[in-house]
Amino acid sequence: MTPCTLTALSDLAALDVDTIIDVRAPMEFAEDHLPGAINLPVLSDAQRAEVGTIYKQVSPFDARKIGGALVAQNTGHHLQTALADKGGSWQPLVYCWRGGQRSGAFSTILDQVGWRVQLLRGGYRSYRRLVVAALYDTPMPHRLMLIEGGTGTAKTRLLHHLAKAGAQVLDLEGLAQHRGSLFGAVDGGQPHQKMFESRLAQALTPLDPAQVTWVEAESSKIGNITLPPALWAAMRAAPRVEIAAPLAARADFLCRAYDDLTTDPALLDDRIDRLRPYHSAETIAAWQTQSPARAWVCHACRRADRPTLRPALCQSRQPQSRADRAADARQTRRYLLGRDRRRAENPVYVRRIEGAPASSRPMIWPVRPAAANRACAASAAAFGKAASSPPAVWGSWKSGFTGPAASIGASA
Repeated sequence: MTPCTLTALSDLAALDVDTIIDVRAPMEFAEDHLPGAINLPVLSDAQRAEVGTIYKQVSPFDARKIGGALVAQNTGHHLQTALADKGGSWQPLVYCWRGGQRSGAFSTILDQVGWRVQLLRGGYRSYRRLVVAALYDTPMPHRLMLIEGGTGTAKTRLLHHLAKAGAQVLDLEGLAQHRGSLFGAVDGGQPHQKMFESRLAQALTPLDPAQVTWVEAESSKIGNITLPPALWAAMRAAPRVEIAAPLAARADFLCRAYDDLTTDPALLDDRIDRLRPYHSAETIAAWQTQSPARAWVCHACRRADRPTLRPALCQSRQPQSRADRAADARQTRRYLLGRDRRRAENPVYVRRIEGAPASSRPMIWPVRPAAANRACAASAAAFGKAASSPPAVWGSWKSGFTGPAASIGASA
């Protein structure tokens, strides 16, 4: 049995083992674990709770005696099932919470069988310290470029397109398993906060800090997940590309992108009900009445979350109540205040607005969707790869671009 020490997150990729085994209880494993680990618990959730209770209320000796019997029983079960087909050359890495009794007992039995076992010194806690140091205690060295725009401007699609073109991207919504809005929950739910941070640290480790990393602009929370301080600080200071699109085109894209809601009236009603803090009861009731009849398209176009989106583009716009007009005014004021605050806090952001050549439209604020398509091509050219065709949703947005053909990649 050989001790193994992690000194950096990059050490995980260099581990010379065949399988990483987490012997903690299933509930602990579900909260977070080392990337690629499998769960072979030596104590179930109920058994762990029972042993812990005996340890505190009876005596540590009795707890260890009962726990030892359960660990031996469960280890024997794993030897007869999950590990039954492992040959003599198989090499596992074993860990528990802190590299103590559970992983030590399991590793001792595997070592006696004849396998060359590595035991993680410090257990899961040693790995978690490295994640916390990377995301909480150390400024991020990566050069981030944010993709910003209203809901329905296909920001995530653009991010995926850039990835296919060879650019470095960080898909926060994918890691958080959430589309970022009140309607953005997906099947399977979100991971635990610690699991998200492990995924984030794993995604950041192979990225080259010298190259631009494209990230979709998010708030400090994605669903129930909170972005770590180091990442949030880097995003606030990063320059950004804004994607603009007509409101009708955004509504059409959202109806297709959120087809899990538009095909399930009951689920759509539940999500609409969560808007009660922001809209009058009459408006919520009207939306819920229309959703079973699939009459939600017009109402998807009638409100704007940005003051420049011109709701009048939707010909079927309905008259708004006084409460809705007041809500619109409050939302517009919040957006303008937030935009001015971002500009004031980000010198790069301001410089790219005010310092653009007089002969050309600023390339960072705002950038029309055709410029986003050109950004894909410029990024692909920088990496020596051919860009794949852009998503069809951008096809109707190409008119109106008046900037240089390819300067985003260079300016980034």
